[in-house]
Amino acid sequence: MKTRFLLAVMATGVAGLVSAAVSADEKHHGHGAHAHHAAHASAAGKPGMAAAVRRTIKVVMLDSMRYEPSSITVKAGETVRFVVENKGKLTHEFGIGTPEEQAAHAEMMQAMPGMKHDEPNVITVEPGETKALIWQFTRPGTFEIACHVPGHYPAGMKMTVTSAK
Repeated sequence: MKTRFLLAVMATGVAGLVSAAVSADEKHHGHGAHAHHAAHASAAGKPGMAAAVRRTIKVVMLDSMRYEPSSITVKAGETVRFVVENKGKLTHEFGIGTPEEQAAHAEMMQAMPGMKHDEPNVITVEPGETKALIWQFTRPGTFEIACHVPGHYPAGMKMTVTSAK
C-alpha cells in the first residue's frame, strides 16, 4: 500500500513537472495564449497580411555575419514581404524589433542557443533555405533586423530599418 501511494505521489509530481515544463516551453516559444500575442507584439509593427503587401525586399544572409542589404527604408504603415535567403553554411535568424527588443531576444538566445523560430516577427533560416516573412511597419522610427544565434549579432549581423512618414 505504501509503495502504491509513493508511486502515485511520484507520478503526480512528475506529471506536474512535465506540465510546468511544457507550459514554460509554450510560453517561451510563443504558443501560450498570452505569450503568443506578446511574442508577436512589437513597437516595430505587427505581422502583415499578404493582401496588403506592396513591395518585396530580398535579403541575403551570409556567414560573414552580414545581411545584404545592410539597411532599408520603408514608409510608416507599409506592409513588406521579406524573402530571406541563407547563402551560408551556418543557421541564421531574421528577427524584427526595436533595439530594446533585440537586446532582450539576445539574452534569451544566450540562455537557449539551439532554439529555432517560426514566428511572424522572427524566423530561423537553415543553410541553403529561403523563407518569407510579411511585416507591417506601423509607425515611424528606427528598427533592427538581427540574428541572435550566439555570436552573430555582436559580430555585426544586423540590418537597420528606417520607417519614415
